[in-house]
Amino acid sequence: MENEYKKDREKLMSLTRELMPQEFGRVGVIWVTVLLIVLGSGLMAYIHQLSKGLIITDMRDYSSWGIYISNFVFFVAISLVGSLISAILKLTYAGWRTPLTRIAEVIAVSAIAFAGLTIIVDMGRPDRIINLFIHGRIQSPIIWDVLVVATYLVISTLLLFLPLIPDIALCRESGINSKFWNMKIFKWLAMNWKGKKSQFFIVNKSIKILAILIIPVALGIHTVTSWLFATTFRSGWDSTNFGAYFVSGAFMLGAGAVIAAMFMIRRQYKMEKYITDGHFDKMGKLLVLLSLVYLYFNINEYLVPAYKMKHGEAAHLNSLFTGHYAPMFWSVQFFGMILPILVLIFKKGRKPLPSFIISIMVIVGSWFKRFLIVTPTLLHPFVPIQNVPESWKSYNPSWEEWLIAASTLAGACLIMTLFIRIFPIIPIWETAEGNGIKVESHDEK
Repeated sequence: MENEYKKDREKLMSLTRELMPQEFGRVGVIWVTVLLIVLGSGLMAYIHQLSKGLIITDMRDYSSWGIYISNFVFFVAISLVGSLISAILKLTYAGWRTPLTRIAEVIAVSAIAFAGLTIIVDMGRPDRIINLFIHGRIQSPIIWDVLVVATYLVISTLLLFLPLIPDIALCRESGINSKFWNMKIFKWLAMNWKGKKSQFFIVNKSIKILAILIIPVALGIHTVTSWLFATTFRSGWDSTNFGAYFVSGAFMLGAGAVIAAMFMIRRQYKMEKYITDGHFDKMGKLLVLLSLVYLYFNINEYLVPAYKMKHGEAAHLNSLFTGHYAPMFWSVQFFGMILPILVLIFKKGRKPLPSFIISIMVIVGSWFKRFLIVTPTLLHPFVPIQNVPESWKSYNPSWEEWLIAASTLAGACLIMTLFIRIFPIIPIWETAEGNGIKVESHDEK
């Protein structure tokens, strides 16, 4: 019995050394430098916005929302990947998801954190955000959104941190190839973890409870976000389809984000042994399914109002189908949704490189899809304002807006990058259990 335990510990330590965080390398340093430059530039642009006000943007009485809100909806959408991979696939006992769970959880936490920051950026007076909590009214969908975003952030963070505790303790115990500051972080975050059976019982039970809790909250966060639009009378938003439409698109975007992250992590850190072609194949099939569901809701969203062509809807739909936004609209439909289905439905298309290229198309297409949901609708108000300046009837984001929006995306990527540098991105103890290695401590005292 003692010999078996020693063999398991040796295997576990070997696995730990293999999956411990690695140095960035030259490519990683360049990547972090670029992200910091974009982030710093965006911060300077935001300081300029604070000093001059929202007049530096191209938002006016017609386009009162712009790429900031498009970014917010994008971040909320991509954050749903945490519930898709960590919760839904876990509760359905999909064992192959193990190497992908932490990737999905990091994406979710980074995205939802910057979703909240993006709302602050969109405010002309960010110091007044406290009024949302002091004077928030339950009749307003905005207060629902604030509450559900905060709840989702807390649950997602716990779902990321709890399974990480045993891995942090293992990294601390191995003490190999770790900097002094790593060891200090590991010691503090390990929370006196001893690997006891009772501790694993608590962690596993907590993870299962959180996995169940996060599903309705995840569905709620994007449904409530859709209600911010759907509870108005504006053409293009006045839809009972919006909740399911937003949720299905969010799951598709999340799956694409995980595939892109899988490819980059596997390539940069030589993780072919753990993130296999089989994972790309399964995620590709999942993305096809989610794309088909989203395609169905897209058809519902546009076909029904196009058939009726009510006066208010006609101008909005014409701008999408044949007008100013037609090139963007049809590019998003084809490259962001139809082409992924046509490529990934074949086995060769689900290989790592083709899957990565398609996932980038999905991500980019999804961002522009959110832009199309927000902007063209605002340019066709339910009750048009009379005698307005011609510039109000169009929206072209200023360089400050583009820079600030890019910096929020860079910030989310930076959080993910630094996490991968400090913590193991592939779950060690779950991988060990999957390989039949016992991870519980021999001493239960």
